[in-house]
Amino acid sequence: MADFDARPLLTTGTVAVWDVVCEGACKHESAEECVAATHLVFPYRGVYVHHVGRAEAVAEPNQVVFINEGEAYRISHPVEGGDSSLSIGVGTATLLELAPADYLQARGRPAFNRSRLRIDAPVQTLTALVRHRLTRGAIETLEAETLTLGLLRRALGERTSRVAAGSVGRQKLVDRAKLVLLSDLGRRWTLAAIAADVGVSPVYLTQVFQQVESLPLYRYQLQVRLARALDLLGDHVDLTSLALDLGFSSHSHFSAAFRRVYGQTPSAFQRSARVR
Repeated sequence: MADFDARPLLTTGTVAVWDVVCEGACKHESAEECVAATHLVFPYRGVYVHHVGRAEAVAEPNQVVFINEGEAYRISHPVEGGDSSLSIGVGTATLLELAPADYLQARGRPAFNRSRLRIDAPVQTLTALVRHRLTRGAIETLEAETLTLGLLRRALGERTSRVAAGSVGRQKLVDRAKLVLLSDLGRRWTLAAIAADVGVSPVYLTQVFQQVESLPLYRYQLQVRLARALDLLGDHVDLTSLALDLGFSSHSHFSAAFRRVYGQTPSAFQRSARVR
């Protein structure tokens, strides 16, 4: 019987994020395990040892551990207390876009050629931010995907995409993405859905949008949603219904986002808009 609990925090066509808590009951090597997709594992509490064949890697909060698709591995806990990790699964196409070539095996199916990589303090901070926001449900899917990809890019070392030649081409791509978002402000968009409509990969889309607009795609979406709210708040609208129609998860989520951007609550703005 497994002595760990894996709780899904986010599952989309681009990434899958799990919070994995292990009791650490097995001091010696466990039975072999295997994953169906490559995972980048960010330990944030405790320590364990990751075994692949005769190779060993100590997994602790200063490392990201790589678990390759289809590669058998074992786990041991020589130190009592168990461990907790944020585990992020990615598909082959996403892996190839994110990982530098010298981190990958030269032949065969795309896979990491090393078991771990040291991470810095900003990566640890971003790991905690992603985990806390997903755990509280205080983040929308598009923002969660963007932050997760940003975490992976930072952990693996920032890379510059091979962008389409010329700024005009990049601007046209970004404009198409905007039109997709604006076609349905209330939809809970995913990166994969937008990227598919635009005709590029999710990783490429997030990088080019940031380069052209100097803000992430999810922040652009938030701004246009809130701008629409400003337009509608002059009328006698129910704030909860408005929040849900615009794609926010709740009235409190909408109110908090509105206040961060405009310095007042939707109710306060609504009252001021009705003053004659």
